[in-house]
Amino acid sequence: MRVYPTFFKLAFSWMDAEKAHKIGFQGIRAAHRSGAGRILSRITAPDASLRTEALGLTFPSPFGLAAGFDKEGHGIEALSELGFGHVEVGTITGQAQPGNEKPRLFRLIEDKAVINRMGFNNDGAAAVAPRLKSARAALQRQYPDVRPVIGVNIGKTKLVELDDATEDYLVSARSLAPAADYLVVNVSSPNTPGLRLLQNVETLRPLLRAVGDAADEAAGRHVPLLVKIAPDLSDDDVDDVARLALDLKLDGIIATNTTISRDGLVSDAAKVESLGAGGLSGAPLKQRSLDVLRRLKNAVGDQLVLIAVGGVETPQDVQDRLDAGATLVQGYTAFLYEGPFWASRINKGLVKLRQRAAR
Repeated sequence: MRVYPTFFKLAFSWMDAEKAHKIGFQGIRAAHRSGAGRILSRITAPDASLRTEALGLTFPSPFGLAAGFDKEGHGIEALSELGFGHVEVGTITGQAQPGNEKPRLFRLIEDKAVINRMGFNNDGAAAVAPRLKSARAALQRQYPDVRPVIGVNIGKTKLVELDDATEDYLVSARSLAPAADYLVVNVSSPNTPGLRLLQNVETLRPLLRAVGDAADEAAGRHVPLLVKIAPDLSDDDVDDVARLALDLKLDGIIATNTTISRDGLVSDAAKVESLGAGGLSGAPLKQRSLDVLRRLKNAVGDQLVLIAVGGVETPQDVQDRLDAGATLVQGYTAFLYEGPFWASRINKGLVKLRQRAAR
């Protein structure tokens, strides 16, 4: 019998969501500092059969942690010890910023969902870069064979005007690319005013080209570059982004970010409305994110790496996305509801699904 759902109900369900996240994350990091995480990793380490080649890298598992949980690179080693094949840090901006006014993170427990309007709260690229460098070196020591991969997600500083967005992204790219295994340009969060306007292909083209060139130059190697898109794009816009990614020879696309839609929720509508604006993540995104993934796969074939995220809860959800064309899969919101052994259960479940399919 799983204990965590009861623990969550007693310890966290009544607590402010951001405070609960902070306490939970501190607990994961404390386990790492004490050495318990390293012992735990002997149990949670992904089976070697799950190793996945993508972006010129070897991932210990196709399942990783999406951006948003570790916004500033404080817990990469600790999270890796829980069984995630990769940890995507961020979103990180060129300048440090406090994010939006609190409260800004809300649970919809009945929907296994979260609404957030965090607003890219982070210490800024210059402060995060040394943490990434340190974590990368530590992972290489701890996992000399195949180490967990570090992704870095960058976004626009709120105070920077859209006309100056490219230069702001370049500040982050130059600082963070040397320690990143791959880099993600986030133009799809609904919580930075005007940001989603950058998803327009004519605006996106020069931005992605400039970031890619700056990242490679700063790192002295090719840093795989991906773009993260919203589930709220029309099908035609999804097709446009796919064509642009192919034209620019990007390495991949992450589908999808949070949604501004509130359709299909079982939570009380008045309660949901009272929480205000923000991006919705979790189980309600499951179908739309899968639909976007399938559309992208149809458009790009095997020419790009597709990373699926949105509504992922179970090993079957992960396998469904791999079957639909994703090479890698990410989760986040279910981590809050399923607890610290979630990634390990996903990995073990994937092995069982594959063994069953091979019979």
